[in-house]
Amino acid sequence: MEDTISLKFLFFACALFHFLVPSLAQTCKSYVFLNQNIYRSCNDLESLDSFLHWNYNQPTNTVDIAYRHTKIAPQRWVAWAVNPSGKGMVGSQALVAFQNAAGISYAHTSPVTSYNTRLENGDLSFQVETVSAEFANNEMIIYAKFVLPENVTRVNHVWQDGPVNEDYSLGRHALDADHLRSMGVVDFLSGQVVTTKGGSSRLSLKKAHGGINMISWGILLPMGMLIVRFMREWENPSWFYAHVICQSLGYTAGIVGAAIGFYLGVKSHGIQYDAHKYIGIVLLVLGFIQVLAGILRPGVDHDRRKQWKIFHLVIGYLVIILSVTNNFTGFLILKAMKIWMLTYVGFVILFFVLLVLSFNPIFTCKKAEEASA
Repeated sequence: MEDTISLKFLFFACALFHFLVPSLAQTCKSYVFLNQNIYRSCNDLESLDSFLHWNYNQPTNTVDIAYRHTKIAPQRWVAWAVNPSGKGMVGSQALVAFQNAAGISYAHTSPVTSYNTRLENGDLSFQVETVSAEFANNEMIIYAKFVLPENVTRVNHVWQDGPVNEDYSLGRHALDADHLRSMGVVDFLSGQVVTTKGGSSRLSLKKAHGGINMISWGILLPMGMLIVRFMREWENPSWFYAHVICQSLGYTAGIVGAAIGFYLGVKSHGIQYDAHKYIGIVLLVLGFIQVLAGILRPGVDHDRRKQWKIFHLVIGYLVIILSVTNNFTGFLILKAMKIWMLTYVGFVILFFVLLVLSFNPIFTCKKAEEASA
């Protein structure tokens, strides 16, 4: 019995050790570098499973750093940068690392001058004495030694990762919460590191833009069409008012969502999604045409009533198709959670099923009565 208890305890201890050791390894203070480098200061960065280690030499104003990015696939690049003159990505001076075609870790410097950067090799605004990289166990480490600008020890810094393309050019990083908040301030002299929230407000606006447009263009407008398809045979005009209210709310909210989108486009400085933007502009124009057509619609007995109905119907279907297309484009841009995409896919499928059923007299109000008569 005692042997059994001892074996169980030993198994439990081994299991506990197995789970504790990796967690301890994922802190900067307990990490041991394979090259035996020792750094006096370090910080566990808030996002992207990253860590920064450094030594600061005050007489020469030089910094010896090791930037570690864990849980990274071999087909991705990583970068750490300082921005001596500003905040954020543009203007930052980057150290970039990735594995080349031969599977060898490669590091270079790259000044970031725009949001369209491909992180090409280039000289930085300050002297970089050495830069190298190593990759092992899904961890990329950038080693570098550089000279800080005169009288500067506190700088803004950013860190990122992204895909390496098939031609080994570096692709654009994601725009999710972790990638947008990977910035902060580091004081190499005091050792203080502060994470800034620069990306949080923009991310909130992106979510608002996506949510408003999904509800307005993607849900309310299709529902307004279904109201007409299923209820227009009612003698009571309430279906018409329900249709107008639904479409008006959808278009008004759509204008608000589009305005947020245009604001984000202006603030993005180079990050543009042309297809998404142009489809949105077309939707705004078509929506305005529909509103104008509704105001100027001819009477029931007018000679051009039939042509107006065809025009109104064609524009309506076109708006629905473009709305659904642009919503899915937005999901891909935001890298939205699958549950949201699947939910919207379910709504779109339900909409088109109901739309098809609406052409069957059995499923409409007055037509059903006529069909059975």
